[in-house]
Amino acid sequence: MIERFSKPMLAALIGAAFLVACSDDDTASKSQEDNQKEAFESEYKAHEYHPVLIKNATVLTATGDKIEQGKVLFSDGKIVAVGEEVEIPDDDNLEVIDAVGKWVTPGLIDVHSHLGVYPAPSVASSADGNEMTSPVTADVWAEHSVWPQDPQFQLALAGGVTSLQILPGSANLVGGRGVTLKNVPGRSVMEMKFPGAPYGLKMACGENPKRVYGEKGMAPMTRMGNVAGYRKSWIDAKEYMNKWDDYEAGKGNGQPPKRDLRLESLAGVLRGEILIQNHCYRADEMLVMMEIANEFGFKVTTFHHAVESYKIADKLAENDVCSAMWSDWWGFKQEAYDMVESNVALVDKAGACAVVHSDSATVIQHLNKEAAKAMTSGNRLGMDIAPAHAIKWITLNAAKAIGVDDMTGSLEEGKMADIVLWDGNPFSVYTKAEKVYVDGALMFDRNNDKFQPASDFELGIIEPEENRL
Repeated sequence: MIERFSKPMLAALIGAAFLVACSDDDTASKSQEDNQKEAFESEYKAHEYHPVLIKNATVLTATGDKIEQGKVLFSDGKIVAVGEEVEIPDDDNLEVIDAVGKWVTPGLIDVHSHLGVYPAPSVASSADGNEMTSPVTADVWAEHSVWPQDPQFQLALAGGVTSLQILPGSANLVGGRGVTLKNVPGRSVMEMKFPGAPYGLKMACGENPKRVYGEKGMAPMTRMGNVAGYRKSWIDAKEYMNKWDDYEAGKGNGQPPKRDLRLESLAGVLRGEILIQNHCYRADEMLVMMEIANEFGFKVTTFHHAVESYKIADKLAENDVCSAMWSDWWGFKQEAYDMVESNVALVDKAGACAVVHSDSATVIQHLNKEAAKAMTSGNRLGMDIAPAHAIKWITLNAAKAIGVDDMTGSLEEGKMADIVLWDGNPFSVYTKAEKVYVDGALMFDRNNDKFQPASDFELGIIEPEENRL
């Protein structure tokens, strides 16, 4: 409804507003500054929920422990206590779940997803994950393509995934920034953004960039062209960063350099603020990428796909680089051919950070089974890997690979209560996620329709009654 005012009333309102505005300019200015927020800042807020105690469960903490008849207590979005004996608070709001025969793990984390940027239904008009217009598109951000109504988010939630990193595609040498999300419904991507998670910058080596741009008759069209393209970009980024450092130190003419979104992202890597997430298959190319990182003073955080990581597992451990790998995908192109099914287990055995990822809207729904396959492949070689250890590949190690392991990824006091209650052993093909909690709030319950979220897109259109059969 539109309110209508008489002229005298309107004049009085304007006059009052003018007096308030002029009464304290400093206060108004300060208030305005306080209310300003950075562009695309996280607006995520955990859902409110009552305290919960899960008891009599088999608990995998992802720190190496397996607790039989274990208890997990969480409240106010945080894990309060985990163990065989837990002090139970005197709280009338406490919900107690008797989980006899069931298992509890941290929420699963997928470090390589394209949900939202390649949503379902898969049509050309919504395929927004690859900016194939230049070999270096560090200026683009995946979050600006994320469609929050993608129905695949809810399918991943039903598989126990509580957090996921959304990446641009791998057509470019530098494809742009990725974004880490909490797997909760949101009207905008800002309402899903994991608070405090660092950005990742997607890079790609090997066949993809040289094929995409070589077919256009431009650089790069060879692997040496790929490397030249990376190095030129980092040289430009270093110069850009130095200009800003000089300006902030009061040097020069006092005028700030003009912002450059491409160089801004690259400089963020050089400053240690943005993590490198590098699509790379071959062992020799991973070693080259680490040489480039050493040349320009940054670090590769995670190699993705990494089907030949087993060949250089010692080097990955030495440089503290994670490998995000499939359990058994291989052979779909030449650079993906020299793979072994024990890749994950061999990387882990060398003391390097091993992660199981999806890169698939289907596989993300079954990350626990992917980890089970990788564990089994290692055990066939006599490695004797237990579920209490392998769960790290889809929880704590995954959290490390995207820079959030201090907040989530394990069942430890004070961490986010991202928790999955399974109806059996999560390393069994027959097991399903029964309840999924994100920051302590129940977001999915297989036995309760009220906690089975659906995308607005899935709700459909109500037809007029006369058109119904």
